[in-house]
Amino acid sequence: MRVPEIHRCTTGSASSSPHVLVVEDDVEIGALVDRYLRSNGYRVSVVVDGGAMDRLLAHAAVDLIVLDLMLPGEDGLSLCRRLRAASHVPIIILTARDEDVDRIIGLEMGADDYITKPFNPRELLARIKAVLRRGTRSEPSVAGAPYRLAFAGWQLDCSLRQLSDPNGTRVSVTRAEFDLLRALCEHAGRVLTRDQLIDLTQGRVTGPFDRSIDVLVSRLRQKIERNSRDPEFIQTIRSGGYLFTAKVERQ
Repeated sequence: MRVPEIHRCTTGSASSSPHVLVVEDDVEIGALVDRYLRSNGYRVSVVVDGGAMDRLLAHAAVDLIVLDLMLPGEDGLSLCRRLRAASHVPIIILTARDEDVDRIIGLEMGADDYITKPFNPRELLARIKAVLRRGTRSEPSVAGAPYRLAFAGWQLDCSLRQLSDPNGTRVSVTRAEFDLLRALCEHAGRVLTRDQLIDLTQGRVTGPFDRSIDVLVSRLRQKIERNSRDPEFIQTIRSGGYLFTAKVERQ
């Protein structure tokens, strides 16, 4: 089954608040998240499985999806894959503490962030704000001058949020991948720690042992490197972080 075309809300308007879709089969957790987000000014829809998610997305616009991985019927990983194939709508996955592999797979499939159960609603709210804020910062500014970042024939259009390879073919990247690549390009030749990359891409809301940056780097290498096991552009600096070695031009 394919996900219906996902429409994004226009959250920049003062008259509209962000619409968060929560896909969670635990009724108590769903109700808790619903009450807490609504009390903080969000519009919330809660569904219990993938079928209900598809039906809602067929007629409603959403700004962000909170997606549980353990769902009846089609599981959250499969839903994440379908969602990401259809849209760049931000996704935060919910995982149990012993689901490290599923969490990493979810990030590899394009989820923007994750939170482990049991969780504090305040932490979920902080992550939602950070992901939405990152998306708002990334939208093209009407007043701002459009620009591109170019390296080794690759083109990163920071206004349209598009990546093109040296042949001019557009390469599909998630919002998180785009933000990370732009941060690396804008700081080319400088070693960036994982904490610095988290600050530059999504804000400091992740834990001290978060592996999302490593997962994103691995995904980017598979897309822009000729040999992801022997990377040319994104070098790992032992006990340091990452270094973008290509010469970058701003156009």
